[in-house]
Amino acid sequence: MPRREQLLSQLQDEDDYGILLMAQMGGVPNEIQLIVQTARYDAAAQGLRERSAYVIRALGVREHRLSLGVFGQLFFADEHPILLHHNTPRVVVGFEGQPSRSIYELVLDVHQAYVLTFGPWRELAADINRSQPLANLLASGAGVLGVMPQPAAERMARVLAHHGLTPRLKVQPFETEDEHGRSRLMKLLGIDDSYVVALDFSVEQMGKV
Repeated sequence: MPRREQLLSQLQDEDDYGILLMAQMGGVPNEIQLIVQTARYDAAAQGLRERSAYVIRALGVREHRLSLGVFGQLFFADEHPILLHHNTPRVVVGFEGQPSRSIYELVLDVHQAYVLTFGPWRELAADINRSQPLANLLASGAGVLGVMPQPAAERMARVLAHHGLTPRLKVQPFETEDEHGRSRLMKLLGIDDSYVVALDFSVEQMGKV
């Protein structure tokens, strides 16, 4: 069985756990190595019994947030809300006009649209225009709401239009391949609330097979 599938199979049951023991820089630029131990809860012993240890190498790392310790879920993904900032074009979201409804309803809907796009993984403040309070900005008659990934921008445009404003979207240049024809699209390793965004991942088992 390939080592990635073996690792995932040892973490799929209710009594399966993993421990992220260590994260360190790799031997090449933008590489991170994670040491993961799998274990199973032994009710009789009221503790974890070790199973296998793995090295996960993340190559071409773009972003990461890691907490060492016990975890319950580990997964690899090509699509995830975190990846929208890496794998979709950035769009400048502009607007014109005055809200036809309460400005506070509009502010609430803007926040809600962001949460529906990214869930708990991103904060609106990272993509929004913070030159002035959001309510003041939206009541100004014209401006730039922010610069954000295309799926979020399109959702924001629908919110703005729903509130009587005219949205203006400007898509920034975006390439899915580099000059050598290699993919620029990122992948995700998720470990509970921790994650690594990288071009690719490899899994190797430590010690005896």
